[in-house]
Amino acid sequence: MHSASLLRQQLLSGEISAVEVFEAHLKTIERRNPELNAIVTLTPDLARAQAEAADRAMARGESLGLLHGLPVAHKDLQETQGIRTTFGSPIYADYVPAFDTEIVRRMKAAGSVCLGKTNTPEFGAGSQTFNPVFGKTRNPYDVTKTCGGSSGGAAVALATGMIALADGSDTGGSLRNPASFCGVTGLRTTPGLVPIEPNGCPGSPLTVNGPMARNAGDVGLLLAVLAGLDTVPELNRDCKGTRVAWLGEVPGMPFEAAVRDVVNGARKHFDTIGCHVDDATPDFTDADAAFRVLRAHEFYSLHGAKPRERMKETVQQEIARGERLTADDIARAHTSRNGLRQRVAAFQAQYEFFVLPTVQVLPFDIEQPYITNINGAELPTYIDWMRSCYFISILGVPALSVPCGLSAEGLPVGLQIVGRAGADWDVLRLGKALEQVIMGKHV
Repeated sequence: MHSASLLRQQLLSGEISAVEVFEAHLKTIERRNPELNAIVTLTPDLARAQAEAADRAMARGESLGLLHGLPVAHKDLQETQGIRTTFGSPIYADYVPAFDTEIVRRMKAAGSVCLGKTNTPEFGAGSQTFNPVFGKTRNPYDVTKTCGGSSGGAAVALATGMIALADGSDTGGSLRNPASFCGVTGLRTTPGLVPIEPNGCPGSPLTVNGPMARNAGDVGLLLAVLAGLDTVPELNRDCKGTRVAWLGEVPGMPFEAAVRDVVNGARKHFDTIGCHVDDATPDFTDADAAFRVLRAHEFYSLHGAKPRERMKETVQQEIARGERLTADDIARAHTSRNGLRQRVAAFQAQYEFFVLPTVQVLPFDIEQPYITNINGAELPTYIDWMRSCYFISILGVPALSVPCGLSAEGLPVGLQIVGRAGADWDVLRLGKALEQVIMGKHV
């Protein structure tokens, strides 16, 4: 599979046409999607028309933008004008918006070719992609396993070459978890860098939109568009002397041994690119409690007025929890979050990045809604197994999941690079340098 960046070069040079690129990706969708269920609403007529428009522009010597002729799909939480948008919920099973969200508009304006919508759990709740409208999305490495979530359809479509780039969203790991489970790259952006309105929760520090692709360079290409830039910042970096903290044990965050083994095996690559790596871990006290309160408040704000009896049980639980919160509860959560961010910022003043596994477990059985036990430790709620992601979400910093190897069973494992607030491009630069070593070639 070609990278999006290489496809873009070939399109702009006239080596290939946008229609040829569209047709090749459509054939892949026709071959792979019936088994995997990654793209749930397909828009071939729209995509062909957009590809033809890109080719007409090239014939006039014009480029439509940074995504000229590149096939994309939008997460089914993003409202798209004239295209069915269900949020994975029976409540919206027949909803066709009359407008585009801002990130859809930006991708369209940059010349992308829209092949449709990617699957997500209901309202993006949970890191296992299934819903009552479209069913389950399967992992391309093992179709008996989950692809993760909530941007699971996007990750599978990328991993199999159905699309070149994908948008996603992330509250507690929804860009990073499926990237890890499917062997692709996903970036949780610093809040405010990429627009979240109109489908976000105003004032929430948790949910962000962001890019997903097959490598860090392609993530940077899409990030530039989502962030409203006209050019892609330089991603090559000399990493010599860069200080990196290698996280050890974090209370309440157990990892399967198979995950630790693969991630620890990648540590040598940081040495190869010249990083200075220490064993060090910030103080995550209050991360769990603050995240749960603010997440429940966000769910109630977004969905509290909707018919709850038509939603899955875990969404109903989150809304009910949010409904019970008092102003004092929410204020205490923000106060705790502020203290946590100050402690971690002091840690990050010493270490530019810290690293940990993206997900605490390997991809698990697709019939299992969520993980209930890790290393003998019982996990009482459906999000307990995602702490390695949502402990980072609550910090308001960028985090990139990059593939770092396969388990003995051949399942992908992601490594999570966490940077300072606002340093999204630096996180991508380190991710790209690491990819070049892991892949053994320029990517």
